[in-house]
Amino acid sequence: MQRLCSIIIRTKNEERWITACLSAVYEQTYSNIEVILVDNDSTDRTIDNARNFPIDKILNISEYLPGRSLNLGIQEATGDYIVCLSGHCIPVNDQWLESLVNTLEESKNYAGVYGRQEPMSFSSDSDKRDLLLTFGLDKRIQIKDSFFHNANSIIRKEFLDEVPFDDDITNIEDRIWAQEMIERGYNIVYEPDASVYHYHGIHQDGDRLRCTNIVKIIESFAGDKFSSGSISPEKIRINALIPVKGKPIYLGGIPQIEYTIDAAKKSKYIDRVFVITDDDETERLALSLGVECPFKRPDSLSKNYVGLEAVFQYAVEHLESNGVLSDLIVTLEPTFPFRPNNLVDNMIEHTLSEGHDSVIAAIRESGSIWKEDIDNYNRMDSGDSPRAYKEKILIGLRGVCCVTHPVFLRNERILGNKVGLYELDNQLCRIEVRDNETLIDQNLIRELNKNLKKSGRANDN
Repeated sequence: MQRLCSIIIRTKNEERWITACLSAVYEQTYSNIEVILVDNDSTDRTIDNARNFPIDKILNISEYLPGRSLNLGIQEATGDYIVCLSGHCIPVNDQWLESLVNTLEESKNYAGVYGRQEPMSFSSDSDKRDLLLTFGLDKRIQIKDSFFHNANSIIRKEFLDEVPFDDDITNIEDRIWAQEMIERGYNIVYEPDASVYHYHGIHQDGDRLRCTNIVKIIESFAGDKFSSGSISPEKIRINALIPVKGKPIYLGGIPQIEYTIDAAKKSKYIDRVFVITDDDETERLALSLGVECPFKRPDSLSKNYVGLEAVFQYAVEHLESNGVLSDLIVTLEPTFPFRPNNLVDNMIEHTLSEGHDSVIAAIRESGSIWKEDIDNYNRMDSGDSPRAYKEKILIGLRGVCCVTHPVFLRNERILGNKVGLYELDNQLCRIEVRDNETLIDQNLIRELNKNLKKSGRANDN
């Protein structure tokens, strides 16, 4: 019979990670668990996202210290074993918890077991180096060494009742506790099979070049023994927002918005598509195309001087207030009808694998670029050299596609601090159509309509 494991998850603004973390927790083969989340005054949607899972208890602590936070969760725990997991750690597979429990039960002399931590694909080189060197492939029983790590660990509750974590220290509460248990004659065990992905390391180092070289050496010799994690797009909620102002614009006899809706609906990762419009005709059209229009765009957000930042902020706040939460949001503007196949999914994957705050579509500009000054124009590109040798300059096409996190939209921003560019090859992608008078070659329109026919939605104009 499985003993009850109480999983204590500490969080502080973990909106970006908590869905992936909890998805992995609830997919474990070891199922006799209770989950207790101890949150430190998160100001994002950490708690709202967590409530989508059958969390047993959600506690809050305002005066955070690591040991104090864990002790609060332990006081509420009813399990025989206490599992400590950081809110931004993601179990690598569904045997993570089973591996921790099996190792702990090998001997009553094992006070605690800690698992392996592997970097994310986008972890910095210094963090990759720290994690790869610290958390190796060999299991070890520690008789004198007190290294222990509560980002990923399991402890017998009876030991924590006797020796709780230090409530007052700011760091290494885990190692201080482990030292006390070793002095009492118990062992600490490292179990590499119980692994989690952890995006940051345990040390800091300023020598970036040396750090990069070390990581390259480790990764080149390790082969498939070392992996890097990323969040799976299938495991999180991804929604699309399409802003439309006014009545539909037609292109080749087809409402232009249909091309953009088609691109969103073809995505295998997007869960729901929302059109944000101020017009009844556009709303009816969007609904007929199988997407949602849960609210009208206020007239105050349709003024010429109002940017999309305010429109998206309104949309996200309205959706979230009605229980529609997102881990990622894709924004698509219908004035850009030309999008490569699979663009949306490729950009979603790129965002998650590289750890970007936001990613926008972009295209290379090989012509000369000038900036107007007070009484002159200053050249911004690298000059009149052959195209192959020119410094690469990319023009952002946010309207073609942007993948971002809701925390930025909520704060009336579209892009975060770490922005990635997804380079497009086809120059047609930069064509923007803003009215019914724009002339587009009929051959191009026929090509667009071919894609719609594949989706079964184009007419025969």
